[in-house]
Amino acid sequence: MHKNTSHLIALVAAALLAGCASQGTAPVRDGSGVSPAPAAAVAPASGYHTVRPGDTLLGIARQYGVTLPDLVAWNRITDPDQIHVGQSLRVSPSASTGAIAGAGGAIATPIPSTGSATVPTVREPVGGRAPVTEPAAVESPPPAAAEAPPSTMSGQWRWPASGSVIAGFNEASNKGLDIGGAVGEPVYAAAAGKVVYAGSGLRGYGKLIVIKHNQEYNSVYAHNDKLLVKEDDQVAQGQKIAELGSSEADRPKLHFEIRKQGKAVDPTGYLPAR
Repeated sequence: MHKNTSHLIALVAAALLAGCASQGTAPVRDGSGVSPAPAAAVAPASGYHTVRPGDTLLGIARQYGVTLPDLVAWNRITDPDQIHVGQSLRVSPSASTGAIAGAGGAIATPIPSTGSATVPTVREPVGGRAPVTEPAAVESPPPAAAEAPPSTMSGQWRWPASGSVIAGFNEASNKGLDIGGAVGEPVYAAAAGKVVYAGSGLRGYGKLIVIKHNQEYNSVYAHNDKLLVKEDDQVAQGQKIAELGSSEADRPKLHFEIRKQGKAVDPTGYLPAR
């Protein structure tokens, strides 16, 4: 695969993952050895951050409380590793973007008044006013039920490995669960779906698999020793997709994430109780 294609695949995977790797993107250095000054916790009034020595995209995203995919999209970044000292990066939505509107939403503009209106004189018809019949009430149809997402109640999730949880979900520092085990132990698909990424192009995740289950949910399986599926494969729930390993990890383990519309959620709210 050509280098540019590899970068694009890594970027797509980054948008799905939104960062929780044990290692982030490569830090920017200018050779001066000067440590970056502490940054403000909120976005500056300009909405931009100037890249300093030691900055990484993941670090900048965490600094301003935004997601890595948003930071990549706002700045049209095609290679997450290529940022440089002095570069200006947008760290908040542009004013023209504003809040995300609902589908089909519209802004109603009031019609300006043209001055005092003349009230017409109403004349009674000869013989008196005709009786007015109230229109029959029209009942609105009940809203269509939304597609039920995978959940513990519907039995559509299962544990991807048999080991014990050695690190739990933490929105700030760990976007999923770390499950211990021995190298070579099976890793299973937590739900049926399509493999949208299988490779080792995303730094910090080692040998990685991402499965898309529907328009809302994806699952992530990192630090594998051997991948047993490839991109575009359809997998069944419980199918063996990899062998547990320690690629880009400090010990053999599976890092497992569930992502809802790109945002990491606590897998223990979806997996059956053990």
